[in-house]
Amino acid sequence: MKALIQSFQETFSRWVYGRIPPSSSVNFSHSNLFIFPSRAGFGYLILVILCWLVATNYENNVVFGLACLLTSLFIVAILHSFFNVTGLTVNYVRAEPTFSGATLLIELMVEQTQLRYRESLKLSFINQEATVVSLGKQKNRRTFLAAMAGHRGYFNPGRVVIESCYPLGLFRVWSKIDLDIHCLVYPKPVNNDKEILGSSDKGEGSLQIDGGSEDFVGLKNYQPGDSLKRISWKQYAREQGLYTKHYADYQDEQIWLDWDALPGLDREMRLSTLCGMLLSVSADNKGTQQQYGLRLPGLEIQPNSGDTHKYLLLKELALFETERVESQGLDREKFESQGFENKGFESKGFKNKESEGAKQ
Repeated sequence: MKALIQSFQETFSRWVYGRIPPSSSVNFSHSNLFIFPSRAGFGYLILVILCWLVATNYENNVVFGLACLLTSLFIVAILHSFFNVTGLTVNYVRAEPTFSGATLLIELMVEQTQLRYRESLKLSFINQEATVVSLGKQKNRRTFLAAMAGHRGYFNPGRVVIESCYPLGLFRVWSKIDLDIHCLVYPKPVNNDKEILGSSDKGEGSLQIDGGSEDFVGLKNYQPGDSLKRISWKQYAREQGLYTKHYADYQDEQIWLDWDALPGLDREMRLSTLCGMLLSVSADNKGTQQQYGLRLPGLEIQPNSGDTHKYLLLKELALFETERVESQGLDREKFESQGFENKGFESKGFKNKESEGAKQ
């Protein structure tokens, strides 16, 4: 019996999905709405049948009248339940990028052309928590749906279920629509004890490291424990005192998040570790101009700073070795303002090694 029910549900779902193709905006009408009695509706029908049988058996006109009244109410409820949803339009607005395993908030717009009261509209993703929306004499209303971000890259949370049991709860009007949603999901950040921040010891930056071995910076008074190799014997021979030589190296202020600095980890763990370190570096350098870059197989993004650069690196981590889907559902305005368009990559130090190799 369970196998039969499951087979029927799968067949019905395929038929529904073929009838309602993906679209960022869906208008509800008789072609994509379904109505069926709820559990309370079936109980109501049983009550009507019992009343009818009692009236027939005892030839009681009062019970006949009650059965007819309940039947007419049942029929009228069909129309009111259907009109509570028909004529509505649901539009996908945008989704804020988030991290894998976190809650994804997706903004939708519910609109109506025929102004009338619409009550208790439930919207949700399949097997997710529902959001209840009611419209008075309003043309539109924004609402947010929550979904769990399952994997990095462009993530589609699935079909949106809209349903209503208004006004009496006797009928369930519902539909499953695909709003063609593709949300950007970053790798789950992981804090790893491995040292993956690469910097040059012989750079040209302004950061000076005491105790180096390259450039002489001056003399200091001898302290017990100083190396004999560092003692300035010339000054000692001239009886000018006992001094030690001090050297310094100049360290490049540019930080590299390097894929190759994480041997032994699988792909997803490497990306999660790089993501965690990126968030840590960007938070530590907030308000400063210290630059950081990213090295991935086939991709190198030159060091830079700022929120635009941070979101660029996060996007590249999210889309590494995934299908780069282009969709109307993406928050294009936000990405373009942050320099996420391909035409802006070269000006920001973006180098695609694969494309250079292909040209050669």
